[in-house]
Amino acid sequence: MTQLDMMGNPCPIPVIRAKKELEKPDSDGVLVLVDNIVAVQNLEKMAKGLGYTFSYASDGDARFRVSIGKDGASMPVPTPISGDTALAAPAQDQTDGVTVLITKDMMGDGSEELGRILIKGFIFSLTELPVLPKAVIFLNSGVRLAVEGSNTLADLQKLSDAGATILACGTCLNYYGLTEKLAVGEVTDMFGITGHLAAPGKLITL
Repeated sequence: MTQLDMMGNPCPIPVIRAKKELEKPDSDGVLVLVDNIVAVQNLEKMAKGLGYTFSYASDGDARFRVSIGKDGASMPVPTPISGDTALAAPAQDQTDGVTVLITKDMMGDGSEELGRILIKGFIFSLTELPVLPKAVIFLNSGVRLAVEGSNTLADLQKLSDAGATILACGTCLNYYGLTEKLAVGEVTDMFGITGHLAAPGKLITL
């Protein structure tokens, strides 16, 4: 049984990583280490939805050991629809993908710490969509997510490598003194941003 150390990773990362491991033809199950009960509950929902066995134990100090087994599974292992293999492939046609506009470096209102955890999980989730976004655009403090030191860079680079357009507002980068620190994507102006937002297709705004 493969062990995955997902301590410190917000949902849905533990669920997606565990599901990928279970999708491997030679996998007999997975042991996942997580640090919050919400991740345990989401792993349980995923496991039971696929007909796998599930159990967990707490090691104390917010440390949980989740065991998901494929013995007696009532459903076949699903065929992966995305993931590392798909992202390593040549750039795909993104004409059906959504445009995502991110206007701040956190998600939602309230706790800033929680908001930053949520935005990291959201950007990671974008890399797992069956059809990846055609563009991810950063405005205002959202540009901080695309500069050096950001914990979202790896996922944004995956999106870029897969063909998604990553754009950061030049005025915003300049305002925050980050113009020289953009690490993924391209600098654009408001006219370019307006053109993307006005194009046909779906739009997600955060």
